[in-house]
Amino acid sequence: MDTRHPFETLGPDTVLDAVEAVGGVRSDGRLLALNSYENRVYMVGVEDGLAVVAKFYRPGRWDDAQILEEHAFSEELVAAEVPVVAPMRCGASTLAHSHGFRIALYPMRGGRMLEVDNRDVLRRLGAYLGRIHVVGGGGAFTHRPALDPGDHGRRVRDWLLAGNWLPPHLEEAYATLTEDLLEAVSACWERAGAVRPIRVHGDFHPGNVLQTEAGFHLVDLDDTCTGPAVQDLWMLLPGERAEQESFLEAVLEGYRTFCELDPRELHLIEPLRTLRLMRHAAWLAERWEDPAFPQAFPWFAEPRYWEEHMLALREQLAALAEPPLSVR
Repeated sequence: MDTRHPFETLGPDTVLDAVEAVGGVRSDGRLLALNSYENRVYMVGVEDGLAVVAKFYRPGRWDDAQILEEHAFSEELVAAEVPVVAPMRCGASTLAHSHGFRIALYPMRGGRMLEVDNRDVLRRLGAYLGRIHVVGGGGAFTHRPALDPGDHGRRVRDWLLAGNWLPPHLEEAYATLTEDLLEAVSACWERAGAVRPIRVHGDFHPGNVLQTEAGFHLVDLDDTCTGPAVQDLWMLLPGERAEQESFLEAVLEGYRTFCELDPRELHLIEPLRTLRLMRHAAWLAERWEDPAFPQAFPWFAEPRYWEEHMLALREQLAALAEPPLSVR
């Protein structure tokens, strides 16, 4: 019986064989692993053509229906002239199966890191976000998850405590602190009221935007879900409060060309940041059996990581008590 993690079977020959089988192309032998931990993503050279990007989905995370719903949303956005890099069709479908993996192929697109300190860039990016949310509000997901602040945060907390991931001397403090955090998150959500959930990108941080001379390439809808529109805005906001408000105003200048952000959603920025911090710790723990994770994140197994994580969570507890960001 093969006890290896599934991704350990993805040697170069397996990757190239799978891409040739599902894409109907012939590789020229070039293969480059791209920066991805949740899935495995490779640039594959193709004879007499442009390189493709092959995404091997992590086994057990999504089922076919969830992935195809992600792909269909990407295609909707492309049809609306949003520069999302959507999966290619391999025969009749955008999703293929080979060597025990779910696989999608994408056209190779280049670009540089996003100039987040350029207000004109933020305005243009905000306009595309507005268009994403117009499309996202025009339909609904059936299979993709929805952002649920209560259940999501509590599941993460309880799973980490039950799995004995924290150093023993921090367990009680973590349990108490996260209970306070979840209550504060719930209070913020109640203050926001019944905001309208829509289909969102879900992980719209600067690393998922490639900037070019002509505009942008928007990538990686792997975390697309149903949630508040502000989920796609807050990860673009760096620094302290004044800087965040300045950046948000620049993004909203472009965003309002196509739609309005419900100002009540500003109450959700710090709750969403809190849940992401908690979820990241659980994500590392859940993936620890993947050999790539101990190699890439060796500090996760050290008490110092949890001490710093607790400090970040305490800072979030204070942030949750602050009034929401203010923009014109």
